[in-house]
Amino acid sequence: MKVETELKLDIAAIQKALKQENLDGWLFYYFHANDDLALRILKLHDDGHFFSRRWFYLIPKEGSPKKLVHRIEDNSLDSLPGEKHVYVGWRQLEELLPKVLDGCKKVGMQYSPGNAVPYISRVDAGTIEMVRACGVEVASAADLVSRFEATWTKKQLETHIEACTNLKNIVFESFKKIKDTLSAGKTINEYEVQEFIWQRFQQLGMTANSRPIVAVNAHSGQPHYQPNENSFAPIKEGDFVLIDLWAKLKEPHDAVYADITWTGFVGTAVPEKYTKIFNVVKGGLDAALNLVKERVKADKTLYGWEVDDAARNSITASGYGDDFVHRTGHSIGLEVHANGANMDNLETKDKRRVLPNTCFSIEPGVYLKEFGVRSEIDVFVGEGEVIVAADPIQDKVIAIMSL
Repeated sequence: MKVETELKLDIAAIQKALKQENLDGWLFYYFHANDDLALRILKLHDDGHFFSRRWFYLIPKEGSPKKLVHRIEDNSLDSLPGEKHVYVGWRQLEELLPKVLDGCKKVGMQYSPGNAVPYISRVDAGTIEMVRACGVEVASAADLVSRFEATWTKKQLETHIEACTNLKNIVFESFKKIKDTLSAGKTINEYEVQEFIWQRFQQLGMTANSRPIVAVNAHSGQPHYQPNENSFAPIKEGDFVLIDLWAKLKEPHDAVYADITWTGFVGTAVPEKYTKIFNVVKGGLDAALNLVKERVKADKTLYGWEVDDAARNSITASGYGDDFVHRTGHSIGLEVHANGANMDNLETKDKRRVLPNTCFSIEPGVYLKEFGVRSEIDVFVGEGEVIVAADPIQDKVIAIMSL
């Protein structure tokens, strides 16, 4: 397994990336909490500074960085290296910005042409116009963000594999709880299974940004349905059950998420109507995963939108394209929805590259009125390899009462 042991952010690493991206610099702009990406990438998110005025920070492909800060907060970027320029009024800001950008013909910013990838669009149109007025072309920093926000260390991959293994075990524990409860003549519902999963997270030292999805029958046809203590459905024999759960280890602090979805039927034999739709979904998942493996093996560039197309084309060919109503997958990292390429050519056309040492979900679904099927795996793309944690992936609907 070839994974870099450390991926530290430093000026030299950014400058190397800028040369590879054919950019003269990376221009960061911050005002009124517009760009949390900038704070994290520049290591400013926990330095205690209060920012109330506009600032710019340029990392050129060569040489020393430059800062442009307001007089009343002229120490706001002192933790970063580089030459400082200080302004007071807007006239002085517009006078100094060209000096900061001197020598740059093309810079990257947190901007997406046409807002095609809204996850990266953090800089307002007026500021883009201001930079262009300096005679500088603005390009999207989307792939730069992926490099410094979405790539994993070897240690992070290990936390992901442990988390994914835990989640898969919890799925089968949940199915077994349903079986044992019903076999004992007792009742159980969606919320009780959700609560069981949540408690298992705590017992295994895991955390999540929200509670898991436990959806029965028609509820499984609603992709983001969640039960709660006041609204839930009973789980009975003959029901179809979807469980979507995501979590990461509480420690270490840089642990990354895992996110999987499995489906089961409360019976000893799965009816054909569920098997049929599961196979359609599995076909889409296989098509997407095979594309990823082929491109990585051939060392060819892969874009997020292409992975979505592979899954969507397969499901459409089976006659269920209109019932696949969300993107194929999302970037995974410190957050369950992270800042690398998404597998998407539906909600957006994600033209970001799938970079080495990044992870994303593949989770096609078909959603009908009576029930919905989603199958979700996590895919880590390393240097010349593809890792799917907690293999093997689901290949059939689980007959819960036969466990």
